[in-house]
Amino acid sequence: MLVAAAVCPCPPLLVPEVAAGAAPELDAARAACTDALGVLAAARPDLLVVVGPAEQSGRGVLPEGTRGSFRGFGVEVDVRLGRDGESERELPTSLAVAAWLLARTGWSDAPIEGLGVGEPLEPERCIQTGRGIAARAERVALLVMGDASACRTLKAPGYLDERAAPFDAEVARALGAADAAALRALDADLAYELNASGRAPWQVLAGAAEGADLGGSLLYENAPYGVGYVVATWS
Repeated sequence: MLVAAAVCPCPPLLVPEVAAGAAPELDAARAACTDALGVLAAARPDLLVVVGPAEQSGRGVLPEGTRGSFRGFGVEVDVRLGRDGESERELPTSLAVAAWLLARTGWSDAPIEGLGVGEPLEPERCIQTGRGIAARAERVALLVMGDASACRTLKAPGYLDERAAPFDAEVARALGAADAAALRALDADLAYELNASGRAPWQVLAGAAEGADLGGSLLYENAPYGVGYVVATWS
């Protein structure tokens, strides 16, 4: 059963070495992510599942010990999901960011497993996946990685789209209120058009949270580079 969840954005810029001189711009987001992981630790889970968007090669279950890297972003920073185990696969960027956050906070509270989900995954399959995760152990926690729209400003990766701000506002409201029904109802086509990579992971969370009766808290919401970043906790 799901006992806690943390929702964090997944830009590589969260890693200071990647952000370089711009690193201070995301200090508030990093601090909020640290606080969110503290909520997960306080829940004393038996299993932590980290869910994030992934390209084809990174989809599916990734065992503890799977490694990732930010060398593709020009920095020699390597990470590993948890402590033990080995895998020939490589973490997708979203889960590499999660692994960096977990290492930064010294996570050692429960075994970890990763799950990379594809952006096109249908909402109902996301819900079913979440239900399956919640049934994995008596006390399950989720770390859910994903960004909101990438269309908030003219300089955003997806350029300015007037639909982006209302979409992000509803996402932030739903995540802050632990409103699983609202997450289930997110329009997958609109999310794709707005480059919102978090849609599928959030709907996995919605499925996992069924019957859990969790309350939510919004810790951070901003769009510093025209991309919506949200940090929230469910407990």
